[in-house]
Amino acid sequence: MKHHLLTPRTTQGISSIFSQLDFQTLGHIYCDEGGDAFWKDRRKPCQQLGTNLAKALKSRLSKGGRSLYVGAGVAEIPPLVMETLDLAREVLPYNLRSTEVLVLNQACQKAGLTFFSNPAETAEGDFDHLWLVSVLNDPERFPELSALSYNRADPIHFDPIAFEKERQIVRDLLLACMQKLRKPALVTTTIEEQPWIIHWCHSREIPFRVETKTYPTALVGDPICFIWVGTEELPVPPSPLNKKQRGNQK
Repeated sequence: MKHHLLTPRTTQGISSIFSQLDFQTLGHIYCDEGGDAFWKDRRKPCQQLGTNLAKALKSRLSKGGRSLYVGAGVAEIPPLVMETLDLAREVLPYNLRSTEVLVLNQACQKAGLTFFSNPAETAEGDFDHLWLVSVLNDPERFPELSALSYNRADPIHFDPIAFEKERQIVRDLLLACMQKLRKPALVTTTIEEQPWIIHWCHSREIPFRVETKTYPTALVGDPICFIWVGTEELPVPPSPLNKKQRGNQK
């Protein structure tokens, strides 16, 4: 599937936002220490890789739709700007860290983007795109579940009771968000979180298709993939170079 170029207005908007971000404050939010070095190393890759992902999304989303972004932060700025300016879509980005939301809104005001600090489950209406990247395996919010997901669980100190509580929270969050999708819909997620989406579809006998192509990220490092929910066919004709993984197999 070919990528679509971003308009000059969108490219300039992305650059403008990144130049206005308060990376000193963001450093304290993202890191316990070494925040300045963290963003010095990742600022440009975050903008560039985010822009590449925005191009990929542009070829998959229709104009005038609605997108729900769960756990949206700095890395999500390029696709959010693209959706708003190039596709005239309504985007609702949610982030539970109120300090980061304040920083993001200060930088994104001129682009017409507003981040929300309340839970994404409170979003109203339906959506044809769900962004769920590095949320269900967040080591800060779900330490036991994350450790198990990344094969880092210590059999001596692993807490199965805490894990079960975290897993139920994730199930509830996923259910609340997936129920808001107007099918067919696109889910942008990571390879590590992909099993949650597939299981949700299988358990409800909802057809899906997972694209095999993945995209690198600058912050967490988990590859991002696209999953079509509610259809086994791609709404956009695929490139003959890209084979697709067929879902809903029993």
